[in-house]
Amino acid sequence: MNRLLRGVVFDLDGVLIDSHPLHREAWKHFLAALGRDVSDSELDFILDGRRRDEILCYFLGKLTHGEIMEYGAKKDEMLRQLGESMQPFRGVVEFLDRLCQAGIRIALATSASRNRAVGTLERLGLASYFEVIVTGDEVPSSKPDPAIYRLAAERLQEKPANLLAVEDAVSGVKSARAAGMRCMGVASAERAQKLCAAGADPVVSDFHSLSLARLETALRQGSSTRKRLLAEQLSTGRA
Repeated sequence: MNRLLRGVVFDLDGVLIDSHPLHREAWKHFLAALGRDVSDSELDFILDGRRRDEILCYFLGKLTHGEIMEYGAKKDEMLRQLGESMQPFRGVVEFLDRLCQAGIRIALATSASRNRAVGTLERLGLASYFEVIVTGDEVPSSKPDPAIYRLAAERLQEKPANLLAVEDAVSGVKSARAAGMRCMGVASAERAQKLCAAGADPVVSDFHSLSLARLETALRQGSSTRKRLLAEQLSTGRA
């Protein structure tokens, strides 16, 4: 069978794992320990595909490389302790299995550090699915810059047009699209339209009911089919 997709490149946080609430808590505790109290609205900054060094400098000002490494390790340790019970989103493992069975290659492109990304995948038993892992400390600029997705395509030795990115953030969608990839969004109903506006097509609520055949049909048949896929999810409440 001539498959439309040769590979899928996943983001990590908010796509494979429900880590955003724990990230907010870890950053809030970490910053409070340094005497920096931040509001919930200020913490929204951390959720849009930012690298750790960017977040640290945003809240703490200019830092040396040594300080970034030290503070980053402390924050990651807080997150590790909070996230020991963290699990993949519903349907993720089954969808990864379907991709593997179909011979579709799998990669990761995350703004997280390599230590945290690999450690998280290993702890959840997901590491073996990923042929390529690209992390935020391997590229000069974070999403929405396309560098991370271009590097993922380069390491897979695939043309970006043959790959599908999976993202939950506007900056991530823009990054993938700028790299020349199609992008599927994963979002609740209130955020779905923002991802669509950024270039995600289709947008789904989760992987639970998403078959590979259905996804490829949506990608092959054009925007009307993809919009119907989103509308079905919204009408059934799954989004």
